[in-house]
Amino acid sequence: MMGHVTDDVVTRPRATPSRVRMTGKQRREQLLDVGRALFAERGYDGTSIEEISARAGVSKPVVYEHFGGKEGLYAVVVDREMEQLLDRITTALASAAHPRVILERAALALLDYIETSTDGFRILVRDSPVAHSTGGFASLISDAASQVEHILAAQFKARGFATKHAPMYAQMLVGMVALTGQWWLEVRSPKKADVAAHLVNLAWNGLSGLEHKPRLTGG
Repeated sequence: MMGHVTDDVVTRPRATPSRVRMTGKQRREQLLDVGRALFAERGYDGTSIEEISARAGVSKPVVYEHFGGKEGLYAVVVDREMEQLLDRITTALASAAHPRVILERAALALLDYIETSTDGFRILVRDSPVAHSTGGFASLISDAASQVEHILAAQFKARGFATKHAPMYAQMLVGMVALTGQWWLEVRSPKKADVAAHLVNLAWNGLSGLEHKPRLTGG
């Protein structure tokens, strides 16, 4: 009778994949990406430190260590988005092209940003405790207007208009484009190029027909 041979099976502990430890810089960037997505999705008030830390897979103290809290993280996210958008607008305005072409490029720069960085623009147009008159949408319009102001001043001077009004007209122009962009963010129709063309149509033809001394006619 043949005996059964039983092999000894040695059970070894299953290898646990080593967790890649992020550097401080990598962790900071990860938290910024997570925060950006959550702030765009839920807004400042609707986002908590708990959600940020859970989605990033870290403890809450890690978020506090890098940013001091939700407010600090939000401020950095907003600053980055503002810088990115203003860089695009500044580049468009820096060309030596005809003023109408410059206006077209600036309008397209904003719409391009909305199209490619939708989360970022959603954050900029939201209200939050750290974005009153010095941040977010109000700051976006103010900073962009300061870029447009010197171009308008030069055009006003060449056409015999008072240059002191250039800052006010810059606010009007940028506000019109930015608010239209906020509307287009949701509807996405008509096409980007068509929206830019209509914006320039109103702005350019309005500027071309400016009165030297405008007055209200309502009696």
